[in-house]
Amino acid sequence: MNNIIPQIEVPILQKGITSNVIIAEELKDKTVIIFGVPGAFTPTCSEKHMPSFIKLHQQLISKGIDDIYCLSVNDKFVMHAWLSSYADGDKIIGIADGNGEICQNLNLIVDKSKNFMGMRSKRFAMIVKNNIIQNTYVEEPGEYKVSSAEHLLTVL
Repeated sequence: MNNIIPQIEVPILQKGITSNVIIAEELKDKTVIIFGVPGAFTPTCSEKHMPSFIKLHQQLISKGIDDIYCLSVNDKFVMHAWLSSYADGDKIIGIADGNGEICQNLNLIVDKSKNFMGMRSKRFAMIVKNNIIQNTYVEEPGEYKVSSAEHLLTVL
């Protein structure tokens, strides 16, 4: 896996506004968490993963995190609708990696064609400081443990 955030342009969704940015420029001089989900509106992603980061947002920020990003191989319209479906969804910044380019670059892409989902992001969480990936926590298929906000609180 590469340990540097790539120079790839993607839509970023922040507080209801979508902007196309180079992800490495967006993260420059920041310490952030990026968590990746297989798909917006899917059960574990919607019922556990996203809610854990919304609920523990302030506690993670108090540990020196500047921003929390959610990456999914979904288009910007789906990501916008998904973030908007949460009362406090604006606490999380969306990364719409619709083409899966970031996931491919970081070796975090998985083929979910057997479930009619195509290529998707693995479930993961990472701590990134000034575009250098400090730690990556990738789930085993079907698991939800090491990528949770609760787990990240224990390692920060």
